[in-house]
Amino acid sequence: MDRKAYPSDVGDEEWAFVASYLTLMTEDAPQRDYPLREVFNGLRYIVRGGIAWRMMPNDLPPWATVYQQTQRWLKAGVFEAMVHDLRALLRLAEGRQPTPTAAIFDSRTLQSSPESGGRSGYDGAKRRKGSKTHMAVDTLGILLALLVTPADEQDRAQVGQLAQAVQEATSETVAVAFVDQGYTGDGAARAAEEQGIRLEVVKLPEAKRGFVLLPRRWVVERSFGWMARFRRLARDYERLPHTLQGLHFLAFAILMAHRFVQCMAFCL
Repeated sequence: MDRKAYPSDVGDEEWAFVASYLTLMTEDAPQRDYPLREVFNGLRYIVRGGIAWRMMPNDLPPWATVYQQTQRWLKAGVFEAMVHDLRALLRLAEGRQPTPTAAIFDSRTLQSSPESGGRSGYDGAKRRKGSKTHMAVDTLGILLALLVTPADEQDRAQVGQLAQAVQEATSETVAVAFVDQGYTGDGAARAAEEQGIRLEVVKLPEAKRGFVLLPRRWVVERSFGWMARFRRLARDYERLPHTLQGLHFLAFAILMAHRFVQCMAFCL
């Protein structure tokens, strides 16, 4: 690498793990003009720094090259595959089964931007126009599934699709999902049961004062906090919802790969 490294660049140990997922063609393919690692560094720079694609630094591959390769990776599902494998490895390192039996569902609303405004909705509870990301994580906080909808969509209306995505990601091992009171109702419970998942609503204490840390529920809130490290995910800057979805999986893959490398170094 003939440039000064950026803090967002992938480390050698992490690259050794992720390279096989990202290699959709051989390194010497005639259509490849830039090293794959540098293209991945360009994507990491975008998602960590939150800059526009066209503001890619001159010492990284051109923005169009990085964007087009990113879309190929998203279409191939490579970031979902990374998260799937890293989740199993990290769970094993924690002394757990590789696939979870419990999940936590929640959502957050992202403010829209001029790029995403055409598909946004108004979240009356948050008083914000934008998109809503519906997330399912395991009890370690690692992403299982994610849906993107306009912000005016109800959480309970997405339970069936989210539960189906969870079971597809885990080979149908999840039996219970912890949710907040936004998921109450017979319709949501039936939709989850059709996928073999029982919803368990974690309710607020009746006499609560100020912020209350709820059992189980804090795990998914921490996962949302992890996403705050990636400025590209602070708002919905994407024209396409599948790009926003895929960048969330990328963010988790970055965090989990770093954790896995640290775990291996500690274990050895």
